[in-house]
Amino acid sequence: MAHFPDNHRTGSIDQPLRCAILISGSGTGMEALLKYQKAKVDCNHQTSLVVCNNPEAGGISIAKGFEIPVQTFSLPDIENKTERRLAHEKEITKCLEEHDIELIILSGYMRLLSEEFVKRWEMQIINIHPSLLPKFPGAHAHEDVLSAGVKVSGCSVHYVDAGMDTGQIIEQRKVPVFSDDTVESLSQRVKIEEHILYPMVIDQLSS
Repeated sequence: MAHFPDNHRTGSIDQPLRCAILISGSGTGMEALLKYQKAKVDCNHQTSLVVCNNPEAGGISIAKGFEIPVQTFSLPDIENKTERRLAHEKEITKCLEEHDIELIILSGYMRLLSEEFVKRWEMQIINIHPSLLPKFPGAHAHEDVLSAGVKVSGCSVHYVDAGMDTGQIIEQRKVPVFSDDTVESLSQRVKIEEHILYPMVIDQLSS
């Protein structure tokens, strides 16, 4: 287990650590975490906010079903890509601060975060990635695993920095890769482990 920096409050049952989940798509990982938080009697973290960059994302209705506030931030209409990205993240940061967020959980959030955003929330942003980092970073991890012909894959929870899946690794779980695996079959096997690993790490981090 990685060393957890003392940069946030320790959660308790009475005053759980206030988390925001950032999503872009279906929200299946978020749903697993929300179910875990709801079912765990002595949970010391809670999701106080869901932030989405895609107004069409299926995860929005899931979050609302759990009665979690949802804020959607589409990219602003600014031509310069850097300025657009920073303006978008500034809106998100303002929202996170208004909700007193203490931990940011990326769950299928498909935007790379800027150095400025990461610095503002240093060591308070975590992500889960479907490979054994530092191997196979990026958006096509399962394809890359199968192309490489490796026998073991898995998932990694890591702190987020300004790189592509390059932050400090916190914890990993492994799964076998079979010769007849497809992207879909490998993805499903890894997803089972993701839904175990992410809540476990958040439990430890918030303790």
